[in-house]
Amino acid sequence: MSLRIDYIEFPATDIAATKRFYQDVFAWVFTDYGPDYTSFADGRIAGGFTKETQVGGLGPLIVIYAEDLAAVQEKIKAANGKIVKPTFEFPGGKRFHFTDPSGNELSVWSDK
Repeated sequence: MSLRIDYIEFPATDIAATKRFYQDVFAWVFTDYGPDYTSFADGRIAGGFTKETQVGGLGPLIVIYAEDLAAVQEKIKAANGKIVKPTFEFPGGKRFHFTDPSGNELSVWSDK
């Protein structure tokens, strides 16, 4: 189908650390395309990480759904991610924000 989000690409300062983080926390599957690029699939959407010397500036906020926010927070911390906005409620659910090892900020939400 045309005119829908099809792929998401993030910068990453360390491809190997980025892959470990997303594999450990979300069980994403990766395909490497050389040392400076890896693509991922999470079962619904695909994307990639490209090697950059630094990550900066705010980009789109990617929001990941999870049934158990507390369990995901613990996985993020164990994988050396940082919670940058604690869990808060909004109409329809609650969410928190985190950064990965390269400094990309994402969010996890739940309706539970």
